[in-house]
Amino acid sequence: MSTPRLAEIGSLVGDQARANILSILMDGRALTATELCHAAGVSAQTTSGHLAKLTASGLLAVAKQGRHRYYRLATPHVARMIEQIMLVAGDQLKRVPVHGPRQAAIRDARTCYDHIAGRLGVGIADTLLARRHILLTADGGVVTKAGLRFFGSLGIEPDTVPGRRPFCRACLDWTERRPHLAGKVGTALASRFFERRWLERQRGSRALTITPAGRRMFRELFDLTL
Repeated sequence: MSTPRLAEIGSLVGDQARANILSILMDGRALTATELCHAAGVSAQTTSGHLAKLTASGLLAVAKQGRHRYYRLATPHVARMIEQIMLVAGDQLKRVPVHGPRQAAIRDARTCYDHIAGRLGVGIADTLLARRHILLTADGGVVTKAGLRFFGSLGIEPDTVPGRRPFCRACLDWTERRPHLAGKVGTALASRFFERRWLERQRGSRALTITPAGRRMFRELFDLTL
């Protein structure tokens, strides 16, 4: 990558309104310009300009459906970049006490693009590693035979997840400072949890609600109490 291109990406992410837009899209959903206008905290006209710049740079992708245009993060690599920036920023913020139900919810369980982060995501990764259902290295990870049997019992088949992305990798969690699971394995787990209504999205936030059924199943399957 050339340094001018690096500087361009840095300047795009460095604007507060654009940072707000990228952050709200970290939950993996596609949102309209009107929805992103509220997240950006600026006027509709200014938001339109920001979206044009982010799309032209390749950070966002846009799809037209009817009268609306829906914006999302262009690739999982963009989501990973934003998460790593949050990790660096968190090093400066960790000395400041964080209070309130919203902050607690973000730390407990949230989306990191298309997989689960926070205490829940890290706890699941810890359990799968301890049971040797997965093996992780600095370059990626694999699912063992025991892990394939476990995933199969949940109706999870990571190989069927579409898209070009790593099969299994560790993603360093910016609040827990330990890895949660990303790649096709992380995506397949998250999709199954949503399908079974163990997790529910919170409107306007990356935070996730763990349902009573979810709390019961996470305790039974992963020995987690949240």
